[in-house]
Amino acid sequence: MQISRKHMAAPFLAFVVLGLAACGNMMAKKEARLYDRLGGKPAITAVVDDFVANVAADKRINARFANTDIPRLKRLLVEQICHASGGPCTYTGRDMETTHKGMNITDAEFGYLVEDLVQALDKHKVPEKEKNDLLTPLGGMKPAIVGK
Repeated sequence: MQISRKHMAAPFLAFVVLGLAACGNMMAKKEARLYDRLGGKPAITAVVDDFVANVAADKRINARFANTDIPRLKRLLVEQICHASGGPCTYTGRDMETTHKGMNITDAEFGYLVEDLVQALDKHKVPEKEKNDLLTPLGGMKPAIVGK
């Protein structure tokens, strides 16, 4: 039995379409990584620099950071955001509950900190989707920070 070219075309076309779809999915997965969508470590570092400056200027919460090693804080924040966004960084700091134990941070103070971060994200024109994709896991840390 001989298969005609006409009958070979459909399976070949299906194979090509599936192959292109697989390539498209691989590209979408690569593009979907939040770390890349944020602009990688240089962009995260720029946002963190502005975020820490916002906190320093925020009279509602800046006293909380009066004795903080700011260069270390910035390094740890970059690591944390890099890691949380799927980047290649490893977070080397302590867990949030241990870090904030005994500080009795209030809901309001946590909210002010988030406002300062959003202001930094807005300054760098981070799109809404990426902003929400970043704030969601960071917001998930709230129970380990507030009231500890």
